[in-house]
Amino acid sequence: MHDVVLIPGDGIGPEVAGAVKSVFEAAEAPINWLTHHAGVSALDAHGTPLPDSTPEAIKEHKIALKGPCTTPVGAGFRSVNVKLRKELELYAAVRPVKSLPGITTRYENVDLVVLRENTEGLYSGIENEVAPGVVTSLKVVTEAAQARFAKWSLDYCAKRGRKKITAMHKANIMKLGDGLFRRTARAAFESGDYGDLEYNELIIDAGAMRLVQNPNNFDALLLQNLYGDVFSDLCAAFVGGLGVAPGANFGDDCAIFEAVHGSAPDIAGKGIANPLSLLMSSIMMLEYMSDDLGHADCGVAAKKIQAACDRTLSDGQLTGDLGGPLNTEGFVKAIIERL
Repeated sequence: MHDVVLIPGDGIGPEVAGAVKSVFEAAEAPINWLTHHAGVSALDAHGTPLPDSTPEAIKEHKIALKGPCTTPVGAGFRSVNVKLRKELELYAAVRPVKSLPGITTRYENVDLVVLRENTEGLYSGIENEVAPGVVTSLKVVTEAAQARFAKWSLDYCAKRGRKKITAMHKANIMKLGDGLFRRTARAAFESGDYGDLEYNELIIDAGAMRLVQNPNNFDALLLQNLYGDVFSDLCAAFVGGLGVAPGANFGDDCAIFEAVHGSAPDIAGKGIANPLSLLMSSIMMLEYMSDDLGHADCGVAAKKIQAACDRTLSDGQLTGDLGGPLNTEGFVKAIIERL
């Protein structure tokens, strides 16, 4: 058995985390869950949205699966997601976007990945009210962080057989910050050996238009923090929305796999939440534990759960948000029946 830190999160988080645990148990996935807390649930229980015990556990065990955590809008505590990424140096976010069987959208055969730098940019959190009604927000871009991210992303694409990576920027306007990102990404590609991987660049507003016109023209996107946040949600809409999109955050020492949607407090406790995002993220986690950490038994479990999910979706067994008849419990039962 392999120890994994489980952060259930807020709102529907405990429900979708419970769904994943049920599927893993039925699939005999070799995971021992170690529950820790973050977000509003941690604030209520520990007086802080991120108790020291949570990041310490992730540092010790190297792997975590995290449900959605509430981030107050306009006031209150800072994002727990951002704080975890910065404290654990999880500098590379990965959001695969792939068409799923049984889920019909206006796009077909989408298969791309959004790669997002996680520690800098406008999410550095440096904001000041310099005068009444006047706020400055500082965008931080450093060569060291961007080079680290670019190299990791290029290695990721080459290892997984991606054919093309597109760096999107606004260097025509933000010539220094985005210019540094662009130069650093290009230098990282030119200094390495990435096989058949093709590198190109696009100004981000033009890239947004081309993505919506035909996402099949893209393979991997290389993006700074804010851009990556926006584009990962945009791309999720190509395949059915945030409820079906997985995500992960990687550093040199540990990784967190997470649901990419919000905590949805309006439906919490109603038993209708779609657990697919967190379940797909947990499959990513098992694949990482197999391919990168050498735990072959996790790879076997990943294939088993993925096949059951695909069959469930192909059979039209969908939750209500996807137009289907099932609630959370019914969807989990349908997957377990197909394991």
